[in-house]
Amino acid sequence: MTTARNSRSRRILAIAATLALAAGARASAHRLDEYLQAARIGIDPLGVTIELDLTPGLAVGTRVVAEIDTDRDGSISTVERRAYAARVLRDISVDLDARALTLVLMDTDASPVTALTHGDGTIRLRATATVLAPTAGEHRLRYRNTHHADVGVYLANALVPSTDRVVVLDQQRDANQRELVVQYALRDRVSRAWLPFALSLTVTLLVAAFTWKRARRLID
Repeated sequence: MTTARNSRSRRILAIAATLALAAGARASAHRLDEYLQAARIGIDPLGVTIELDLTPGLAVGTRVVAEIDTDRDGSISTVERRAYAARVLRDISVDLDARALTLVLMDTDASPVTALTHGDGTIRLRATATVLAPTAGEHRLRYRNTHHADVGVYLANALVPSTDRVVVLDQQRDANQRELVVQYALRDRVSRAWLPFALSLTVTLLVAAFTWKRARRLID
């Protein structure tokens, strides 16, 4: 049993490492005229979190900075950074079971202007969407990014869920990875693995209560 579990863990780590290396190679090798946009999507029972890294190549860095640095002072303020992040989110759509979700910007940061214009900088943002009244069963989450489609190069991947209530079943991407569809299952709040224990505990408590009441009658 232990050997099988260790073997399975090694396979999972190997797959994760391969994906990370592939993403890293793609990120480091993107052409100068591309705008690399890598999304990591986390799914939990109550919502979705999107972490997006945007890395402009040397040939498009000045263009991107001009869109962010609107006052042309050579630096990116918090207001400018958040305004650009809001613009990016308007170009991203997320829906769950064909119902649109509303993304809310949580935080964002960016490399200095010099790094961005030289193709070495990255703009990062994190946004969340709340799922109201989640139901157990299988669900379909669709993510689509059309930001700067003329020069955009895209990566998208669902993260390993932080809770065992969520099980990712499948991930499907279009040819350029602008769109990612994640099929996942949401388990009941109480895992079925605990049901036998819960039932046994309930029976034990009922027997104990009955025995205690009977003993009290005999004493009285």
